[in-house]
Amino acid sequence: MDLIDTLVIGAGQSGLATAHALGQQEIAPVLLEAGDAPTGAWPNYYDSLTLFSPARYSALPGMPFPGEPDRYPHRDEVIAYLAAYAERLDADLRTGHRVQTLTHDDGIFTAHLADGRALHARTVVAATGGFTNPHRPALPGLDTFTGTVLHAADYRRPEPLTGQRVIVVGGGNSAIQIAVELAERARVTVTTRGRLRFAPQRPLGRDLHFWYTITGLDTAPIGRFLTHPPTVPVLDTGRYRRAITGGRPDHRPMFARLDGDRVHWSDGTTEQVDAIILATGYRPALDYLTGLNLLDQHGHPRHRSGIATSLPGLGFVGLEWQRSLSSASIRGVGRDAARIASSLAKVAGSPNPVFPQVVLDAAAKRKAGTKNDLPLTGLDLPDGPRESTS
Repeated sequence: MDLIDTLVIGAGQSGLATAHALGQQEIAPVLLEAGDAPTGAWPNYYDSLTLFSPARYSALPGMPFPGEPDRYPHRDEVIAYLAAYAERLDADLRTGHRVQTLTHDDGIFTAHLADGRALHARTVVAATGGFTNPHRPALPGLDTFTGTVLHAADYRRPEPLTGQRVIVVGGGNSAIQIAVELAERARVTVTTRGRLRFAPQRPLGRDLHFWYTITGLDTAPIGRFLTHPPTVPVLDTGRYRRAITGGRPDHRPMFARLDGDRVHWSDGTTEQVDAIILATGYRPALDYLTGLNLLDQHGHPRHRSGIATSLPGLGFVGLEWQRSLSSASIRGVGRDAARIASSLAKVAGSPNPVFPQVVLDAAAKRKAGTKNDLPLTGLDLPDGPRESTS
């Protein structure tokens, strides 16, 4: 049986950063990408998308983002950057390889591919990220709505909705960016359960990410203390707040229900609506791990500092708040990848593909639900224990 030291599932920004980090550990990983290019979810985002972080804060390790460092790169620039980054990697990158399921037996992981083939590995990094599985909440009456329903992942440009009555559900960066753009061509309302929150893009004349960096907030390991990820305010130069204050788009509390082609607002009014856009975020794309009993009821993996709690040879990179504010971003995945690579290298580099017995015993106790006081001594977990449902 051919045995891979480390198999990386996903070759977007998280997988590419992981491959670079493993290379620093003198491990040449195999990267599997379901799509036809190592560019992650970026090609699927709306056409006008620009980063909220300047180019100087939007790079993966070892390769600065090209061009003027204080500009905000466009989606297509990020796609080109990731493709160029992949070209420079010393890694076995295989596109068109979709992992259907991952199994684990006797210390060996087996990735079962959609085409029927199987690959075996000592360790695995799940780097499919948190932005490829659109979250569609069960809003009252949504299943009866007769108009158009799009997730933000399906939205590309405003022209197809010109002249229509549109409701955008959600109050995050994407929701507001889409709503403001669309309001130039359609009648748009943003609806949220709570109030809209804004943060200045450039406080005191410097981009917010400058302050994140010099204060350490961007890298502070606060993710391990969170049970649920906090909401992040919309970064704004003033344009978005002015647009909403001016009513293009307007903002209303969440509607009570949908019925046919009508929306019923909480104040008792009702009106006809053509389209609903769900800018309601994403969930981790980790269905291939279902058989390993690692996911909670929301599809989030149980992990400690990015290492699966019951399978210490399985790591994660690219999860929202995995370790810090920046964990799921292009600027932050490299830091988490370096920590995971350092931990898994101790297993991947061993001539014995079976984990140290103390680790297997500890994992078995956790799976059985019995008390376990044994540390994961076979791995380097620099941030201490953390179990996350986020």
